[in-house]
Amino acid sequence: MSSVDDLIKKAIELKKKGLRTGEIADELNVSRETALWLISKSEEGVSSPPDIHVSWNIIASSSYRTDLISKMMADIMLETVKEEIDCVVGVAVSGIPLATMVAGELNADLAIFSPRKVKWEPDQETVKGSFSENFARVKGKNCIIVDDVISTGTTFKEIIRSISSSGGRCIAGCVLVDKKGIDSIEGVPIKSLLKIIRL
Repeated sequence: MSSVDDLIKKAIELKKKGLRTGEIADELNVSRETALWLISKSEEGVSSPPDIHVSWNIIASSSYRTDLISKMMADIMLETVKEEIDCVVGVAVSGIPLATMVAGELNADLAIFSPRKVKWEPDQETVKGSFSENFARVKGKNCIIVDDVISTGTTFKEIIRSISSSGGRCIAGCVLVDKKGIDSIEGVPIKSLLKIIRL
């Protein structure tokens, strides 16, 4: 997508297909607030939130390129942590392919977390994220989180706390793109292949 108009059009198309606001945010790699703004852009006087759209579909559309990126992410995690990595936690939806390949590279288990933002709608503030029952458990394991983009750090905080409350230990996180310039969240180091720095 090359313009804001394209993003608005895509957001409206996704809404018509039945996706929730949080799912639209995840699909477009924007914050929930930006997704809500894109959907309601037709309303006068609604100002845009400060955000940056990240499109990495040139990588994601190729399993070969995704694998290469995943190898880099695995290498960064091995350089970052000294402990054994037992489990890679993939963030639904866009972080799952990266996490799957990182887990394979590290010979680690794979857990999947669906964050609150994916289930989020403006009138549903009590929704909580959850681990998928179909994948590995985090209890008793040293875990890393893998996702595509970090916008505010809210999802990482949620996952770090969920890993802890489930009996696991989060030792690091890695993303393809960091839109916020975050080095750590709740004492957990966060690494990225690319950082966006606003001047």
